[in-house]
Amino acid sequence: MTAPFAIAGTQVAPGSRQVLQLALAQLYTQSPLTVPLEVVHGKQPGPVLLICAAIHGDELNGIEIVNQVLGKISPARLKGTLVAVPVVNVFGFIHKSRYLPDRRDLNRCFPGSEKGSLGSRVAHFFVDEIVSKCSHIVDLHTGAIHRANLPQIRAKLDCTVTRQMAESFGAPIILDASIRDGSLRAVAETSGVPVILYEAGEALRFDPLAIKAGVRGIINVMRTLGMLKAASGKPRVTPMIAKSSTWIRAEQDGLLHLRARLGDRVRKGECLGTITAPLGMEPCEVIAPKNGIVIGCLTMPLVNEGDAVCHIATFDEVKQAELSVERFVDELDIHPETL
Repeated sequence: MTAPFAIAGTQVAPGSRQVLQLALAQLYTQSPLTVPLEVVHGKQPGPVLLICAAIHGDELNGIEIVNQVLGKISPARLKGTLVAVPVVNVFGFIHKSRYLPDRRDLNRCFPGSEKGSLGSRVAHFFVDEIVSKCSHIVDLHTGAIHRANLPQIRAKLDCTVTRQMAESFGAPIILDASIRDGSLRAVAETSGVPVILYEAGEALRFDPLAIKAGVRGIINVMRTLGMLKAASGKPRVTPMIAKSSTWIRAEQDGLLHLRARLGDRVRKGECLGTITAPLGMEPCEVIAPKNGIVIGCLTMPLVNEGDAVCHIATFDEVKQAELSVERFVDELDIHPETL
């Protein structure tokens, strides 16, 4: 039997689970602000997996994914420890905002500082109290406000364990993404902690496909890490690794009529939609610059010149990537029009 798991001054006994509220800061009213945390500690030793959501406070899908995963995990059948933080940026969550009150992006503040800005202090708190206790991380995100993402994994694939986690998750698309300074991925990778980032859906919205895929993906990762018993049955979708991606930007201001949908295969030179003026003047076409798959798109029809409209990922085998998306949707038994 493994030893008790120590976190935030609390000892969680083997074969048990415990909900904690970690004191983070205070509101203007001097009311305490806490970060909710649940630890599920197995009887047998194994990895310590952190699943966290809402580093951007308006990204809600991940919160529901964390809750549903916790409902499926029994400490009696778990090897290792699951640390679940459904809301990291509690400030932003309260205000339905991506940012902290000082307008900083928390995912650009890591590793933070005990005496820095608010964002820096929150990041330091999260790293010191939680991240430092974990051996693997799944970080849950959505698109920004008015932007939706096809379920996808972003990870640095030169690490063998990270690549195994990314491939086992079961999303149809993997982006071999560079690490941004100040992000949770950056501080985790520097410490030798494998981390994958799941992107799916849109801010301030629940997306059934994104949530279902996220729950299944985390369970898949836990099985790959040996935390849960391996599953039997049909093989999962084989994800396709994108060799690059690019955003198409609006060439004029106006009303966007986007025909391309998430998961669509597009061809270089294809018209993906049009931008018109309110009085219906000559439309400006949105043209695909290359062959690929639509993995992100604007969901609001009002655009300014230069706005990102459509995110296209490119592949060595575009047809195989298209099939991967189709199989992914079929496996989750959700109609493609929900994408």
